[in-house]
Amino acid sequence: MFQINEVLQFEDKKYRILSQLGDSYVWISIDDKSDFPSIIDLHSLKLAIQDEILNRVDDPYSYLVMLAPEEGSVAQIKRDTNYELIRPIIELDEFYKPEVRGEAIRLVLSSHRTTKQTLYRLIRQYWQRGQSANALLPDYKNSGAKGKKRIPGDKKLGRPRKYMPGVGVNVDEFIEKLFRIAIQKYLLTDKGYSFPYAHRRFKDMYQNYFPGTPEEEIPSNWQMKHFYEREYTQVEKLKSRAKPNAFSNDISPLKSTANMHALGPGSRFEIDATIADIYVVSDLNRSWIVGRPVVYIVIDVFSRLVVGFYVGFENPSYVAAMLALQSAMTDKVELCREFNIEIDSEDCPAIGLPDAILADRGELLGHQIESLEKSFSVRIENTPPYRGAAKGIVENTFKWLQADFTPFAPGVVSGTTVKKRGGKDYRLDAKLSVSDFKEIILSSILYHNQYAVLEKYDRSPDMPVDLPLVPLELWNWGLQNRTGRLRTASKDDIRLGLLPRSKATTSRFGVCLFGVYYTSAEVLAEGWMHRNRHVSKPDEVMVAYDPNLADEIYLFPFSDSAEYWVCRLSDRSREFVGCSFWEVWQRQGQQKATTATSKVRSDTHKRAHERRVIEKIKQAEKSSPDVSTITKSDRISAIRPNKKDELEREREHRRTQVSDEERDSAEIIHLAEPDDSYHYPSYVDELFDEDDD
Repeated sequence: MFQINEVLQFEDKKYRILSQLGDSYVWISIDDKSDFPSIIDLHSLKLAIQDEILNRVDDPYSYLVMLAPEEGSVAQIKRDTNYELIRPIIELDEFYKPEVRGEAIRLVLSSHRTTKQTLYRLIRQYWQRGQSANALLPDYKNSGAKGKKRIPGDKKLGRPRKYMPGVGVNVDEFIEKLFRIAIQKYLLTDKGYSFPYAHRRFKDMYQNYFPGTPEEEIPSNWQMKHFYEREYTQVEKLKSRAKPNAFSNDISPLKSTANMHALGPGSRFEIDATIADIYVVSDLNRSWIVGRPVVYIVIDVFSRLVVGFYVGFENPSYVAAMLALQSAMTDKVELCREFNIEIDSEDCPAIGLPDAILADRGELLGHQIESLEKSFSVRIENTPPYRGAAKGIVENTFKWLQADFTPFAPGVVSGTTVKKRGGKDYRLDAKLSVSDFKEIILSSILYHNQYAVLEKYDRSPDMPVDLPLVPLELWNWGLQNRTGRLRTASKDDIRLGLLPRSKATTSRFGVCLFGVYYTSAEVLAEGWMHRNRHVSKPDEVMVAYDPNLADEIYLFPFSDSAEYWVCRLSDRSREFVGCSFWEVWQRQGQQKATTATSKVRSDTHKRAHERRVIEKIKQAEKSSPDVSTITKSDRISAIRPNKKDELEREREHRRTQVSDEERDSAEIIHLAEPDDSYHYPSYVDELFDEDDD
């Protein structure tokens, strides 16, 4: 019913079963250090169970089984020596009988230099701790009482001072209180104060309480540090001294791995951007330094295959992310051919839409990416703020990507641009052009995908040991043995799904987006531009636009359909032909600035004009004669003859302006027949279509 070495709790004491004697057991109390083995019958144990005063409990010395002292250590030597000393006693069949045990102890005393007290202590320790050799290991872990608080007395605790003057003072409860105040105010904060600084502030407080205390009799830096190490855990200190964002990003433990959430190729893409650590020059003129390009990387989490990238000077934004995602979801053969690199589709097989895209809370956070989510069921995931470690795969990619050129490329960012003695500005060393740098990045990506060995890749249990840890090999293995998550779509559909979207208004001038007007055959056919107040048209429509070209937009007339109309610039907005939307916004800004300046000038002259009008009206009112004696009907009936007289005076004034000399010297010039080539062009046909009358 009970097992040897099992621990039972009887009433308020714990006992260990040492052996079985028929229907009885030999046990010993493990709490009483002076107890000896005794016998108890099985019937009594059963009654105790029924009375609920006997329970099975955990062995408090079970940890001794796992201890393995270092070979040749003092602990091992003492354990083995003590075991050999008590072996004749513990191996007795009737060890539980005092007379048998006493005779064996006398024999051991006669042949070994030891004492009876030592033998009794060792055999009790052997029985109470589990009847194994490890039960005799010395309790060195209790030596020194590490971490326990000492009770101060008259004599100062700790090592006496050797060089520092004075005796020092014991740390009491009041000093501990001052320690805690200084620690919580200066150390358990993210301000970065040093420990000596916090101790100096403690000394200020101490001297305020005990003025005149000599400097050497103030609790020392080591006493405060001992209190700090004893009272505060390591996690508490780390968390308090780091800013919350830095702690969560750089210090908090990583509890899992990215591969745990990646079921296969295309299960999750990570995207991020960085500014390259190099200055490049223009392709048009290599003497023009154009700055540091932006590099976007899209990587597959499962295989670590770089599936897309963007190198250029668009700031990290949705537009640049869109270009990187577009390259990630389409064939790379043509992209590589632009840089004279020939590859097959099998060399970079990532073509399609993933299940999820993990990005920062910036480029893909908002309504712009909703079209990709709704149209292609791509889940967009955003990392918490200041948690770059959440995208550790793509963050690590930038390290090896830049390590391929930073050791020897000219124009690499190094140190500061401030010139020191004999130094020079590294920006002036720029030699690589934009296209050169793009080719280097592309070559690094192709090498990584096809040949780089991922030594720190964490394998899944089902991966064979002979599977090379190369991104392309992992990708191909995942397609065959895991769920391939990529879904195909046409290049045009992907481009349209990635284009940013916005609401546009409709009017008789066409569809208006950012102040630019567009029209199409479908818009005209729907009658949206007809000039009639009874025309039925939507006030707003959803459109997609390419920021790189303002010549056309894509209008979605129905919210529940993927149908779209291609709308092109109307004649009203012909000034923006061939422009990008950035150029459109720039020109519109310049136009608004010019208009605002003109309005200021116009308002100045408008006020002068109004003052003249008001003054003239006042003069006219003053010059008006008294007409109270003339009836209203007489004045009104005189309007017609007065108008006739005014017309005669006007004609006479025009005749007097032409002098007689001018009239006599006038010559008659005969005009030749006009040549047809000098006729003004006629736009009648363009102004009116064939349906107009």
